[in-house]
This record gives sequence, structure tokens and C-alpha cells, in this order.
Amino acid sequence: MRAQPMGRGGQSDQRSWLGRVRDALDGLVRSSPARFALLVFAGLIFITTALLSLPIARAGEGRGTPLHDAFFTAVSTICVTGLTTVDMATHWSPFGNAVIFIGMNIGGMGVLTLASILGLVISRRLGLRAKLIAASDTNVARTHAGPVSESQAIRLGEVGGLLATVALSTLSIEAVIMLGMIPSVLAAGYDAGTSIWYSAYYSVSAFTNTGFNPNPLGPVEFFDDYWFQSLMMVDVFLGSLGFPVIFALLRTWRIPHRWSVHVKLTLTTTIVLWIAGALTFLLLEYDNPDTYGRFGFGKTVFEAFFMSTMTRSGGFATIDMADLNSSSLLVTDMLMFVGGGSASTAGGIKVTTLAVLFLAAYAEAKGAPAMSAFGRRIPRDMLRLSVSVVLWGATIVAVSTVIITQITKSPLDFVLFDVISGFATCGLSTGLTFDLPPEGKYVMAATMFMGRVGTVTLAAALAASQRRQLYKLPEERPIVG
Repeated sequence: MRAQPMGRGGQSDQRSWLGRVRDALDGLVRSSPARFALLVFAGLIFITTALLSLPIARAGEGRGTPLHDAFFTAVSTICVTGLTTVDMATHWSPFGNAVIFIGMNIGGMGVLTLASILGLVISRRLGLRAKLIAASDTNVARTHAGPVSESQAIRLGEVGGLLATVALSTLSIEAVIMLGMIPSVLAAGYDAGTSIWYSAYYSVSAFTNTGFNPNPLGPVEFFDDYWFQSLMMVDVFLGSLGFPVIFALLRTWRIPHRWSVHVKLTLTTTIVLWIAGALTFLLLEYDNPDTYGRFGFGKTVFEAFFMSTMTRSGGFATIDMADLNSSSLLVTDMLMFVGGGSASTAGGIKVTTLAVLFLAAYAEAKGAPAMSAFGRRIPRDMLRLSVSVVLWGATIVAVSTVIITQITKSPLDFVLFDVISGFATCGLSTGLTFDLPPEGKYVMAATMFMGRVGTVTLAAALAASQRRQLYKLPEERPIVG
């Protein structure tokens, strides 16, 4: 019998295929954790596309969904965007709905956190590299510039607790909201089984900020049900806060003075934008007969706050977005572009990015040497990172808007609205996305993907390596402004 070749340590070089795959993945994680996470995310999209293309995934007709529609729905599902090119309530079979239901939860947990879980399965333990991947999802500065010294909502050693919080908080919140929705769906005339399914679907879709509707009329069917709409608002709000904030609040909700700057900035900015958005919609739309002009005062105020909540990335609507005044469309564009909290199911540039920019402008106006908030100094490199996020986001939106406008010849305000909604993974639409030609659907899908994975993570993944510069160039100040 021929002896097997032996390697170092007397071990056989003929390893199992699982061992070779594990080694290859380990090498990829070593070279670029962000790129590994993006590959996992892209792989999930392609798997979901393949499943949704099957004839069994489509209701009724016995033939599969066209590739561009299956791919678009897969991206919208995994990216928890909510934009659609098919009727979500009637197009998919129970199998297709199950794929979408699972995909929304996977996408809501976040690509980097999911990559950490896969790393845990592969290595049978949560190692340092896996923790680094998960930590980058809770603090984007780690991907950009390595570990940071200031206090964060989630520290590297607490990633195990974060993963448990992600799973437990997701399931717990979705279950509670689902139970609260069942009576409303039953009251709408549905049977028990359908009521449970619709309630579970709405609960998952709202918490993950996806915005898919399981019923043909969507939230409009529950337009007069304040309880149901309130549950949707709470679900979207919690999902848009971010898991690091939820993690911190669960530990220290009784002692606000121990909250980190990240938690305080996220809560403060989110609440300010929520109230400001509602007041703005109330002011701009109160006399519009196609939207709020036909409601009473109390209903108008409630729907204005509902609309403001959904711009956080929720994506549900009780009015036709195409009926909004142009001024309201522009305000919605701005709110969607900002989005929700970091490491949340919401998209956009994130509320903390906006907060840092305002703090920098305030510090500059006062002549202060550094930014500060809640008695803490914010490092200058956070401003550079925030500017990069906004610039990359604006570039993606601008390029996609130009391409889709050229393809469709549609009005600019409608195209810009849907493109920002796609980039910010919001899901609100003027109706333009549903009627896009195949090439436009692929452009919008790429916009959703880049918006969901995050501009900084995308830039880090595309960078082959980071060079350490051991010298400084001479300094010279250009004229600005």
C-alpha cells in the first residue's frame, strides 16, 4: 500500500474538502474581512434569486419569474429595501413568500453580523477575526481606521453579547408586535391562519425596515386602525435605532448618564428628525386634497407622524407618494437620505453621520478647537469619515439618477425620489420603480446593494490594501468657500 504524503507535523496533506474550504475562507478573512462579508452578502442575493426564479416560487401560472424581476426582488429582500417590480401580495406562492420572509430576517441582521455567525460555524468558535468583522458592523470607524480608543456602544470583547442581542431582540420584538397585530387583522375579516401569517409578515417587514406588504391594499386596509399603525411605527422605530443602541439600552436603561455618546447622539438626532419631519409634512400637506387635505386635524397629525416614521427607512405608506407636493417630495428625499441609526436595519448615511457634520459646523462657528457632544470630545477623523460617507452616498445617488432619467425620460423629482429610496433602502416609491425596464431594474438593484452594504464598507472591500505612510508632505492651505 502506497503511503500518503506527509506534511509538517506528520499530518497528511490530503485534507478533506471542508478543511480546504475553511482554509480558503480563513485566508480571505485575513486579507480583507469586509470583502469576505460582501461576498457572503452577494452569495445570499444570488441564492435568493435562484430560488425566486423557480416555477414553484410563483403563484398560479406554473412558470418562473423573469430573471430581472427575481434578481430585483432578491436584492430588495436581502437589502431590506422594499422596492418592488411585482405585486408582492399576489405574485409569489407560499414557497416564494417563505423565501422572502427568511431573507428579510437575514438581511435585517446585517451582512457583517451574519458573516460573523458564519465564521463561528466554520471555525467552531468566535475568534478574533470574526469579532473584528462583527465589530466593524457596530462601529464603521473600525473598518476605516482600525480600533478606536473612545467609548463605544459595543466594544470588541462584547461582540458575543451583541450577537445574542441581535438574535434575541429581533425574535422578541417581532413576536410581541405580531401578537399585537393579530386582533386588528382578524377584525379586518381574515381567518385565523391568514391573520397570523399577515401579522408575522408585517412584523418582520416593519422591524427590518423592509416595507413589503403581504396583502393587496397594504397598510391602506388598516387606515382607520390607529392601534395597527402605531404598532408599525414602534416596530420601524426600534429597527432603525440599531442593535448597538438596543444592546446599550437593555443594559443601562435606568441610568441614562452611563449611555455612550453614540447612544445619545442616535436617540437625540432620531427624535429631532422625527418631530421635525412630521411638522414639515403637516405644514406642507395640510391643504393638499390628494393627501392630508381630506382628513380631520387629528388624523392629519397622526398620519404626518406615521409618514415621518416611515422615512427612517420603513417604507410603508398610507397615501400615494406621487400625490405629494414637490416640496414634500424634496423633504422626504432628505429624510430618507439620512436614514436611521448605525448598525440598524435602516439605510441612509445614518443619523450619527449627520450629527457629526452639524457638530463640526457648530464647533467651527464658535471657533472651538474640536467637536464635542455630551461632555465628550469627538476626534477629528470622525469628521473626515462622515464627509466621505456623505460624498460617496451623494455620488451613488447622482450617478444612478442620471442613468435612470436617461433610460426612462421620467420627471426628475420622481426619479430622484425612487433612487434615494433605493440607496437608503427605504422602499417608498412614486410608482416609477414598478414600471422600470429591465436595464433600469438592474441599475436600481445596484443602487440598493451599494446603499445597504454601506459606502465605507464598500470602499474598504474594494481597496486591495492600506499603505502606512511614514512621512508627511509639506502643508499648504487652499482657499475654501
